[in-house]
Amino acid sequence: MTLRHFSGHTRAVMIAATLAIPISVSPLLTTTASAQWIVYDPTNYAQNLLSATRALQQINNQITSLQNEAQMLINQARNLASLPYSSLQQLQQSVSRTQQLLSQAQNIAYNVQAIDQAFQTQYANVSMSASDAQLVADAKTRWQNTVGGLQDAMRVQATVVGNIDTNRTEMSSLVGASQSATGALQATQAGNQLLALQAQQLSDLTAVVAANGRAQALQSAEQAAAAEQGREQRRRFLTPGSGYQAGSAQMFYGN
Repeated sequence: MTLRHFSGHTRAVMIAATLAIPISVSPLLTTTASAQWIVYDPTNYAQNLLSATRALQQINNQITSLQNEAQMLINQARNLASLPYSSLQQLQQSVSRTQQLLSQAQNIAYNVQAIDQAFQTQYANVSMSASDAQLVADAKTRWQNTVGGLQDAMRVQATVVGNIDTNRTEMSSLVGASQSATGALQATQAGNQLLALQAQQLSDLTAVVAANGRAQALQSAEQAAAAEQGREQRRRFLTPGSGYQAGSAQMFYGN
């Protein structure tokens, strides 16, 4: 700070002090007199510190915001991640095995037209003009239909029982996948596959009910037709001139 920054009295005192110093040290004093004085301004320092603090806080806020956005993107990626496990093939194979057995139904299949035709020809009222040989052949056909229906029902039951172990394995895998799901999509897909497993089990149950019902219906139809045929054969047996002649029968022969 130069001399002009001080008051008039102070400057006069400093000039007088300078003149009183010997000439040999005047260069050092000249250098000192021309140097700048450092002034500490606490108000300016506080303002600068506050500005720096605010700038640092803004940077921290921006960093936090970027971290939140990155975490949000990670969560979205997890929610959109697909379930790595699929039980579709196993379930389709189980359903296919059951459907294949149903399509192999013996004699009278699961077809409305075939059922109507069979009942018109094999289970209808016995024709009075049919020969005895025809009556016997029709009775044998009905018996074969009943036995085939019972066999088909047992085959379907065996297949459904075999599917139980496969369903147990799939259910365990799907529950494990659901519990370890990393996002909403994986959990939803695991839940959907569990519903598909239940649907497959219901289809197996439906197949068993249908096969058992078919077997019981054939058995009841056979009994009804047999009763009708028995009445016709009894009528023919009792009809005069049918060939039956009453006579005495000897049960034992004497000596």
